[in-house]
Amino acid sequence: MLALPYSPEAHHLIDAAALARMKHGATLVNIARGGLVDELALVDALRRGHLAGAGLDVFENEPSIRPELMELPNLTLTPHVGSASLTARWAMAALAVANLMAALGKGPMAGNPPTPVNAASLKR
Repeated sequence: MLALPYSPEAHHLIDAAALARMKHGATLVNIARGGLVDELALVDALRRGHLAGAGLDVFENEPSIRPELMELPNLTLTPHVGSASLTARWAMAALAVANLMAALGKGPMAGNPPTPVNAASLKR
């Protein structure tokens, strides 16, 4: 299972060579970022039967999905539902409120949002 941030260095971290090193019959699940997996190499590994299956919650060229992925019976595709639990959504809402309050200079984190998108802009 892949659960790591995307970076240029991690682009296609799971490529044909990495897939070949996986145990025959393994399953790959990517809940991280689409660019981590070389989708064409994944298609090949699934078609050849090297991998038993795969699950992707993210795609390399979102929102587009490669047609080859849609044709594989041993691949499960989901539309970013990894965070679709009540607990996760409440936490996301609470974090958004905390950021808004801090950005407005209110509350215990006034002026210091917990997860700013552009932290450099706070130093002005």
